[in-house]
Amino acid sequence: MDPVIIVGAGPVGLTLALALARQEVPSVVLDEGPGQDEPRLARTVVLREDTAALMERLTGISLDEAGLRWTGWRAMRRRQVTREVTFGDGEPAPLHIAQHVLTGALRAALAGERLVELAVDSRLDTIEQEPSAVTARTRGPQGTWWRGSHLIGCDGPRSTVRKLLDIRFPGRTAVERHAVAALRADLPWDGEALLHRSPPWRMTGPSAGEVTARPLPDGVWRLDWLLPPGKDLVTPELLLTRVRETLTGWSEGPTPEYELLDTGVHTVHHRLARRWRVGRVLLAGDAAHLLGTLGTQGVDEGLRDADNLAWKLALAWHHGPHETLLDSYQTERRAVVAARLRAADQVLPLLRGGGGIRSYVPGTARGHDVLLSEGHLGRGQLGTPGGYAGSPLAPRLLEAEVPVGTPAGAPVEDVRVTAEDGSFVRLRDRLGRGALLVVLIAPGTGVWERRHWVSAGIMPRLAAAVTALPSPAELLVAESYPGAAAHTVLLVRPDGHLVTALNGVRPADLYAAAEAAVGGKASEEATAGSAAQ
Repeated sequence: MDPVIIVGAGPVGLTLALALARQEVPSVVLDEGPGQDEPRLARTVVLREDTAALMERLTGISLDEAGLRWTGWRAMRRRQVTREVTFGDGEPAPLHIAQHVLTGALRAALAGERLVELAVDSRLDTIEQEPSAVTARTRGPQGTWWRGSHLIGCDGPRSTVRKLLDIRFPGRTAVERHAVAALRADLPWDGEALLHRSPPWRMTGPSAGEVTARPLPDGVWRLDWLLPPGKDLVTPELLLTRVRETLTGWSEGPTPEYELLDTGVHTVHHRLARRWRVGRVLLAGDAAHLLGTLGTQGVDEGLRDADNLAWKLALAWHHGPHETLLDSYQTERRAVVAARLRAADQVLPLLRGGGGIRSYVPGTARGHDVLLSEGHLGRGQLGTPGGYAGSPLAPRLLEAEVPVGTPAGAPVEDVRVTAEDGSFVRLRDRLGRGALLVVLIAPGTGVWERRHWVSAGIMPRLAAAVTALPSPAELLVAESYPGAAAHTVLLVRPDGHLVTALNGVRPADLYAAAEAAVGGKASEEATAGSAAQ
């Protein structure tokens, strides 16, 4: 069967290729460039805990050395600390990593992958679709025709794929602008990220009174200064002055020594493609959406696109057309990104408007700092990873469904589980293999060898029910799960989102939920019923 064609070799395209390969699906990655990325320390990515785990799963390496997990977060206004967060065992820390380092790790993992072909210097020119395949023509030294089962546009904000499909990309231009500098310096916060609003020193040139400092390995920091609306030119001289003023203000003394490594201007746009799927062609990452104000991270959302799409493409590739399943990619992911864009657009006037009577209300500024911090920390209305509660893949009402600490459609917690071979692993380690996960909550199993309980109690009946499911599934056992009673059975999608939680072994409900989760009959009936209403 034809491979999947992936247009674009950024983090999203490379992640999708690796995720497909892990599920035995071949792909061709069309890379417009020479096959390597320019080192830019002023271009970095903040990954939430689950997307960082996804990257480590796919690359096979720990990113703790390539990037830096923050030890804490500090928000300041003028000279006062308004919020402090310390990351520890119970508080997952965001991972801050240079984008070229992340793509380098993905490329290294692809180098030994037999199912992925990387075509460099290949610029997309034409797309043609037919009922059973899609073909793409590329220009350049490696220009040729490529035939694939599907084509995924991961080719960034100026996506050629999106333009060839004539998909509108409405939104707002230059919602925010930031002057950016990467430098090596000894700052007062060891491993902590900092948001400083209205700093007490006066800045030269245009200023909106906000600077963010985010640490990287080897004593490197990325500093972002929010610029006021407009098109004021940020000259090298102005940026150097801003660096010296900021470092001097933070040290409260002479300007500390520093080494300037990279600079840039980061302009944030808010856009959302009207459609993410046209036949056998789909969009992902910046080709489908642009966001990034108030600390939110577009690359993090793009990686979630790839994770959502990979297992659905794999099922379609291995088992034939799954239209409901592929349509659900747009429905789920577009709704999540649209909600995040709406939240940012609603909060933006409050945080950036300034002035007015609101600025004199006690506690208003502190509340604004909390809202802004949430975007940076991946929390609250601005930052929490979206769920798929309204998904067309959600099962209809199940008699045995019970609530647990994770709402249906949301990402599951990463608990320790016992695998079928008796080994103890993390739940996230079993994701991304194309199989549904069935997790039995059984207190006490962690202290007994598997052979003592695998054939006892409800286990044989559950194992038989899992074997009979309409899609491949893996049975796991956990000592506990937040909010779940003993003998609760969780059904988890390959991308780590909870399908449902059932009160005990209920084969009929488990089958119906699994069938809906993979776009089967139960899902189609639910979709038809929703449309009829």
